[in-house]
Formats: sequence, C-alpha cells, structure tokens
Amino acid sequence: MELRQARCTAPPDLRLETVREWTLWLTAVERHILPRFPRREARRRAWAYIRGLLSPVERKNGWQLAEVNGDATPYGVQHLLGRAQWDADALRDDLRPYVVEHLEAPQAVLVVDETGFLKKGQHSAGVARQYSGTAGRVENCQIGVFVTYTTPQGHLLLDRELYLPQEWTNDATRCKGAGIPAERLFATKPQLAQQMLKRAFDQGVPAAWVTGDCVYGDNRSLRLWLEEHRHAHVLAVSGKEYVWRAGRQQQVKPILAALAAEGWWRLSAGDGAKGPRWYDWTWLPLAAPLQPRWRRWLLVRRSLSAPTELTAYVVFAPHGTGLETVVQVAGSRWTVEQCFEEAKGEVGLDQYEVRGWTGWYRHITLAMWAYALLTVLRVAHLPAAPPLKKISQGSRRSSLTAFKTSRGLGCR
Repeated sequence: MELRQARCTAPPDLRLETVREWTLWLTAVERHILPRFPRREARRRAWAYIRGLLSPVERKNGWQLAEVNGDATPYGVQHLLGRAQWDADALRDDLRPYVVEHLEAPQAVLVVDETGFLKKGQHSAGVARQYSGTAGRVENCQIGVFVTYTTPQGHLLLDRELYLPQEWTNDATRCKGAGIPAERLFATKPQLAQQMLKRAFDQGVPAAWVTGDCVYGDNRSLRLWLEEHRHAHVLAVSGKEYVWRAGRQQQVKPILAALAAEGWWRLSAGDGAKGPRWYDWTWLPLAAPLQPRWRRWLLVRRSLSAPTELTAYVVFAPHGTGLETVVQVAGSRWTVEQCFEEAKGEVGLDQYEVRGWTGWYRHITLAMWAYALLTVLRVAHLPAAPPLKKISQGSRRSSLTAFKTSRGLGCR
C-alpha cells in the first residue's frame, strides 16, 4: 500500500530505507487492532478500511473507499460500520497503550475540545442546529467531543464522544431510530470530557496537565473534579465566570478591568506556523485549594497586536510551579485544532456517510487509528524535542522582563 505522497505527514526527504520501514509500522498496527474482529471477513474489511483512510483518495466515503480497495459496491464498508460484530470502544481502549508506547512523556498535556461535522437532514445521530466552531456559526451538524494527547514530540486524538442535544435525549423514539442506547442520558460537553479524562487517568495514561477553552473552564464541576483528583490544569475562563479571591467570589471581568499596568512578562506560548507566539502574561493568586502543597492562580494573557484583548485561565498546580510552565501548557491548546485539521484532511475524520450511533463511533475510531499511525511514523523520524520546562516560582523574575500594559477584556 502506498501512503500519500503529496500530503503525508512524514518528512518528504526520508531515505529509501526509511520508506521501506513503513510496512513494519503498518504491520505493528495490524497486530494491535485485528484481534478485536472475531470474524475473518470483518478483519479483512477493517484493515482495508484503514488502508483506504491512509490512501491518496480525496474523499473517504463508502464508494471511494470501496473503489480503492477493489470492491464493486460500498456494501462491505457499510456492513463493517453497521452490522459486523466488533466493539469500537474496545478498539479505542487499544489505542491508549499504542500512544503511550510511542509518545509517552511525563509532562504530556491532555487537551479537551469539540469539533463539528456538518450534516444534512435530521436523522444522523445527534444532528441539530447548533454552534460549530468548524463553521464559525450555528449550522445543522453533529458535535464530537475529543481528548488529545500532546507531547513535545507530537500529538494525536486519544478519545471521543458524540454530543447529544437534549432534543435528542428527550425523544426516545428518535434515539431508538438512530441506534442510540436507551441508557445514554443527556450529558454536557464538559461532562463528556470528564468521562474521557477519567478513562485516560484510570488506564494510567502518563500526563501532567489538562487544558481546554472556556466551554470547559467555565464548568466549575469539572474544575473541582480535577482538583479533587490532583490533576493539574490550565483552563480558559470567560469574563462571566467567578473565582474565589481575597476571601470572596469575584467575577473575572472586573478583575481583568482592574489589572495593574506593571507586573507583566513577555513569553512565548510555543511555536506556531509563523514562529514563536509572543504574548504578555501575568497571574494573580486565588484562594488556596483544599489539597496541601497545591495552589490556584488566575493567569491572564494579553495580545501584543490588540492590547485590549485579554484571555483568562484558572490554574491549579503544585506549589512552586513557574509561570513559564503554565504558559507552555496554555499554549498547547492549539494542538487539538491541528489534530482536527490534519485528521479531517489526511484520514477523512469528517467524511463519513453513516447516520447511526454505531457507525459514527466505528468510523471515528478507525480514523483515529489511521491518524495515530501517521503521527507515530512522523515522530519516529524527527529529532527529539525539548520537554516542558519545570521552573520554580522563585526563579521566574530573574529570567523574565517586565512590561507595561494597558487594560482590556476578552474570553478566548
């Protein structure tokens, strides 16, 4: 099988010997996933499906995947995603040890976020008129909530859940028609994120941090759950959220409006497409948590190009954690957007044509495996990247330059 040449995530200048190794990487993935398919025909079609997702074919729908695999009709693909006997959740669980084996990093970050899948009609599981960050507006779409595993070497999709609006969970007949399990109740996006984070931590996925945008940071239940289990996090919060400071609850918006002009430091939030992403940063102590030797802060980021734009984060971390470290964690959130873009562009994460609950989870899980293979292949041939810095709070002032700033407000 040929991996795509024009857009393959592997470096374009690999030697012939390295290209020959691709077969070994494919075989290793094959050994991981095929035991989950009890019937020979299902095993063959599952592996053909992943090969199709990795192929240069532009659209990864049923007809195109059938054609690239030599089938006259898409019926085999449809059977694999709908009626064949196999467990997509078990296959998802197999992805975790594969990820850890190749990308394990003690200072890794788990990033939570959602992405939209634009759909027509009203019959696809969970489809509704709802806001999609992918489209930047309210659209008829499905929303998938994901957790990504981010390390200095690479990042990939680790877990997934389909968000069901209440108009679905309140309609048992509609849910039954889409194959949604009767026991599946309404859960908010932060609740789905918490379920996936719990699975990752229960399975021993090595990660030191959790991050996400305002959708998750504004959910106090999620933050308290992370604190209770001593999971350090840097979660964005909107101006309407409240935090405990100076012995009372205060809204974030007036705190930002009252920030002093001094006490800001210019730091990069990591490299982007155009190099380092520089911002001015400051942080304020919040009420101490119940956990000994842990601290809370309100971290604030100021845009250099638009000084009135501020983004706030609630930080929960061990005492002595340095500003540089939490800035790097906050900056790692962009990796989930890159994961969505690459997985949709490279392995057809959003190009499925299934409507049912089972089909969605099966396609997404197989696409996550295909994307994981491409990521691991790339990482295996890249030079090692430096780990996240671990700098004590006491040493940060000597290594940073203070900058004056203006006041402003912002959410993300």
